[in-house]
Parts: sequence; C-alpha cells; structure tokens
Amino acid sequence: MSAPVSTTETMNIVIVGHVDHGKSTMVGRLLADTGTLPEGKVEKVQATCRRQGKVFEYAFLLDALEAEQDQGITIDAARVFFKTAKRDYIIIDAPGHVEFLKNMVTGAARAEAAVLLIDAGEGVQENSRRHGYLLAMLGIRQVVVAVNKMDLVDYDQGAFDAIVAEYREFLAEIGVEPLQFIPVASRTGEMIARRSDKLTWYDGPTILEAVDGLSKQPQQENLPLRFPVQDVYKWGHRGDDRRIVAGRVEAGSLAVGDEVVFWPSGKRSRVASIEAFSAPSVERIGARRSTGITLTEQIFADRGDVISHADAPPAVANRLRVKLFWLGRAPMTQGRAYKLKLATAEVEARIVAIHRVLDASDLDSSTDKRLVERHDVADVTLALRRPIAVDRAEDSEATGRFVVVDNYDIAGGGIVSAHKLDAIAAASGAQRRHALLGHGPALVNIRGPAERGRAIADALEGELIGLGNLAYVVDEGASPSVIAALLDAGLIVIAPGEANLVDPPAPCVDVALGGGEGDVILDADVSAAAACDAILGELASHDRLRQH
Repeated sequence: MSAPVSTTETMNIVIVGHVDHGKSTMVGRLLADTGTLPEGKVEKVQATCRRQGKVFEYAFLLDALEAEQDQGITIDAARVFFKTAKRDYIIIDAPGHVEFLKNMVTGAARAEAAVLLIDAGEGVQENSRRHGYLLAMLGIRQVVVAVNKMDLVDYDQGAFDAIVAEYREFLAEIGVEPLQFIPVASRTGEMIARRSDKLTWYDGPTILEAVDGLSKQPQQENLPLRFPVQDVYKWGHRGDDRRIVAGRVEAGSLAVGDEVVFWPSGKRSRVASIEAFSAPSVERIGARRSTGITLTEQIFADRGDVISHADAPPAVANRLRVKLFWLGRAPMTQGRAYKLKLATAEVEARIVAIHRVLDASDLDSSTDKRLVERHDVADVTLALRRPIAVDRAEDSEATGRFVVVDNYDIAGGGIVSAHKLDAIAAASGAQRRHALLGHGPALVNIRGPAERGRAIADALEGELIGLGNLAYVVDEGASPSVIAALLDAGLIVIAPGEANLVDPPAPCVDVALGGGEGDVILDADVSAAAACDAILGELASHDRLRQH
C-alpha cells in the first residue's frame, strides 16, 4: 500500500538505538497514542496475547501490522506513518544490531531528524556512540535523545543525569548539539504523548512535543534539479523512435520545455513531455516523484546519468574525498577494487589514500593505518574507474551519499566530503578524458641517435603503461597533425627524433640523448632503465602521471 495522502507538512524521522533499548515499543506507543492505529487494533493484539499466554507489548503492534497490512496504516519495510495535529510523520525504524548498521546508512538517508534511544539501566553503549557518529556523518543535526525504560530504574533522576552528562560530552566532540534529553518509559507510555507524575523533576517536552518542535529542512523542490536516470525505454509504437528516460526527481522540479543537461556526458536536450504510468501526461513534476520524460532531441542516455538544469550542474569527478563507515567482514584495503553505488550510478572504486581512521565508539583516531577495519570511520580518497556526476553531501544528499559493495554485499557507506571534492565542474571533453585516464597529455621528444632513441622510447612506453598511463610511440617523422590529435585525446606521446610541433597543445619534455640542450640530458650509452627513470621524474614534475 502507498503512504496516506495528505496536504499537510510531512517530516521524516529515523529512530535508532542499541538492540533491546526499546525502539519498537516506542514506535508502537507513538502509533497508539496518536490515534493512528485502526480502531480496535490494540484490543485485538491484547486478546491474542492473552490467548497465547504472553504479556502484551506495544512492540507487538508492528508485527501485527506488518503481517496484516491493515487499512489506515502502512508498513513499508521499516517505514511507519503517523500524524499529529501539526503534521504527518514518517518514522524510519533503523535496526540497532551492529550487524545491521548498514541499514541505517541507507535508511537514514532520507531522515531530517533522529530520535536516539538509550536504555536507562544499561547506559551509553558502544552502539550508542556509533549511532551518534553516523547521524553526524550523514548530516542529521536535529537529534532528540530519549532515555528509555526509566520505570526500570525507579524513575531515578540521578541515573538520567549521569547518562545525559556522558552522552552530551560525546556528542559535543562530534559537533552535535542534542535538542533535548527526555526521560521516557515507552512500555507505560510515560513522556511519549503524556506527562508522568513519577517524573515531576523533569519539566521539558514529551517525545511528541519535541518532534513537533523540530524544524523542517528546506523543501527539496527549492534545490537544484537532480534527476538520476534509472533506465531508458523505447516507445512502443511502430515508427516512433522516441525514448522515455525514467527515474526519480530527487531534488528540484522539472517542466515541459526545460533545457536539461545529462551528466557526465554534458549532452543537452529539452523536455518534450512528462509521462506517468497509466495516467495523463503532466506539465511539471516536483521532487521525490518517479516519472519518465521524452526529449525533443534524441540523445544517448544511460542508467547512472544525472539530469540537471544548465545553470546548476553537479560536479563530474573520478576522484572523491569521502568519509565512510566500514561494515565489511574483511578490512577495506588500498588497491582492492570495490563497487561504489551513488544514486543510480555504479562504478569500480579503489582507495588511493587513507588520510585518517577513527573508531566511532571512542573517537580514537589514527593517521598511520593502512587499512580500514570493521566499524571504523575513515577519511579516504577514492579513485573511480570512470567519471560520474556527484555533489558534496551537504549540497545534495541523493548525489552526495553512497554505499560500497564488496562481493555482492553492502560493506560500507558514506558521504562525499564538502571541501575535498576533486571535481570537474565544467566538464569539457578534454577534462573528461583527463578524468577518465587519470592523467593529462604530454609530449616526450627524444632527440639523438635514432636506434638508441627508439629503444628508450619503447622502454618508456612499457613503463608508462605498466604504471596505468596511456602512452603511444609514434614513428620518427610522424605528421604534426597526428601527434596533435593524440595529445588532444589525452595520451602521453613519445616521439623519437624531431617532433616538429611548433606549439604543442600539452607540456613537452625535451630529451637530449648524447648531449645538447633539453629538459632531460642523457649520455648516449645510458641504460634504458636509467633513461626511463629520468624521464618519468620530469613527467611527474609536470603532474602528467597517473596518481596511485
């Protein structure tokens, strides 16, 4: 079933906490105490518990609703809908087990605020700290902390104050200022929707009052257009070669007649129509809506492309500075290939630099680690096999957050750092080739004895290719136009003899073999290995080599 249609404001909240700290009970209470449940549902579940000899728990309401899909309430995975007099809410119930933190990385991606539960009896756990850090990493700054099960500690203010002091100090270290700490007894409903005469020492809001006091994020429709392409379908009518570009408008809005740009290719067209399945076409569509569009000019588009308006494009990059949380069974290591999924794009990614590794449970950090172990948070640079459209996470959550797949399992997730994006903002053809190859073009002109020069050229080509650079040796006397075309394509061109290029469109390394003037001067009998080392050093000084 789909979510209830409402004309009022809607807010997404994620509920997180250590296992058995009472998340499901709180959600069940919220549903019951706001009158969201179908009439008679609580009584029906209570009767079932009596027949089975069980003690009734409000957490059982979620199991019953999920099994029955009752009219008036929707359970979609772990998404629950309820409403107050102020607005509608969607609750994302994120599992608390360490093993399932990865669900929170993706499930919390849509959340605007969080309610984080801590058991009053157990106190702050490692997972409590990890959850807090993950919320901060995902940019969820509105956090309400519910100290639950106060009934099990006899509503003791001292127990509550100790947890508040410890957890507030931790959150301050990661830059999170909690909006409120609330003593709660979810089982009895105290401080969920109603106050408690056993907590008279607390004069703050209830859970419902606190969430109603949360601020809405800016409407996604007011942000720049981000429309990741899910697929492209051919129109079914004979003689009609139009294609429907399908996907979900994650941010911004789209109207018939709009000029749009497809990234990373930079191809442009205009929206001819906005289609819907078994429904009339519309003139405009907003954020969080799935649709299909046709174009006035048919261009090649593919899954993973991102559509934007021309005046507010995403970046195009093949190297990303990211902060990620690792959950894989095996450590994440430099050089190993992983799959990165960002919006609808999937691309091979490798760590090329580990800048800092942090244990999210105690904030112990290291700059010396060469791998990322399970439950670590790492600041790393990823090299992608090809450029993709991307944004900083603070600018666009849909195109700034990602997951990492290792052997078909989601093994991590994270965000593109706000200030460390190695991006190509104006993606010209030359820049995209540079991003794809990982290096820029260069001309290596080797002057001197022809036979020796050719031997060094061949050896240099092999060294460059072995290092991941695209290189090509042209024959002596090759046409300047051929050399220029190869340079324009982004290659490192090695030219034995005189290249005769008056104004090379790329840095030129002039190698003088056997004396004379040049950037690299070598003896005529220099070994090929020594010559290659010297030339590679000069190319590196021009930043022409692929970085590893």
